Amino acid sequence: MTDPDTGAPPDSKLTRSKLRWAQEHKFLTGREGRPESERLPPGQHLVRDWPVLDLGVQPNILKERWTLDVTGAVDTSIHWDWATFQAQPQSSFVSDMHCVTTWSRYDNRWDGVATRTLLDVVQPRADAHFVVLHADDGYTTNLPLADFAAADALLVHGWEGKPLTREHGGPVRLIVPHLYLWKSAKWLRAIEFKTADEPGFWETRGYHDRGDPWTEQRYSDD
Repeated sequence: MTDPDTGAPPDSKLTRSKLRWAQEHKFLTGREGRPESERLPPGQHLVRDWPVLDLGVQPNILKERWTLDVTGAVDTSIHWDWATFQAQPQSSFVSDMHCVTTWSRYDNRWDGVATRTLLDVVQPRADAHFVVLHADDGYTTNLPLADFAAADALLVHGWEGKPLTREHGGPVRLIVPHLYLWKSAKWLRAIEFKTADEPGFWETRGYHDRGDPWTEQRYSDD
């Protein structure tokens, strides 16, 4: 959670390291493009486990108290509780995930509500071009609407056939597989549809506004 007075990130080892990496443009390989034969983005290495990364806070959210608010440039704002969320059409996808800290994990099975299902409910206005995700730990991140609406993007409540655990963002997080994982906010509590871009926590601290792993959009050019 950020400092309420200064807006500074928490004083954790990971946060300090990630701020330094952005300043140094660490891990960049300079490779360009995505060869058809390659599955692993440049600068990444495979892991078998799922590393736990956060801002130093892991909210403990009971499903009975979890809610999701979707507001902004939409025809229909919503306030879902857990039962309403579970009553939506459910989807399962298998996809890879890629973290900006250089690890990737293949073939993750996700269960949840597709973002396209959500979009059908709220109906973004014609002038909506971005979304801002709000997490229960105070974290925010921004996405172009086109990325949020990807065919395999999912509001996840399950991983590998089990409920999504607290340390990985449960009860609900976003997964957008084609972008670096910091764009897939954990502990999701609100989604705002925006007419203009609004950079989030890491985007205002030296990280790229979009975060495409295949073109190594790790850091801002500013």
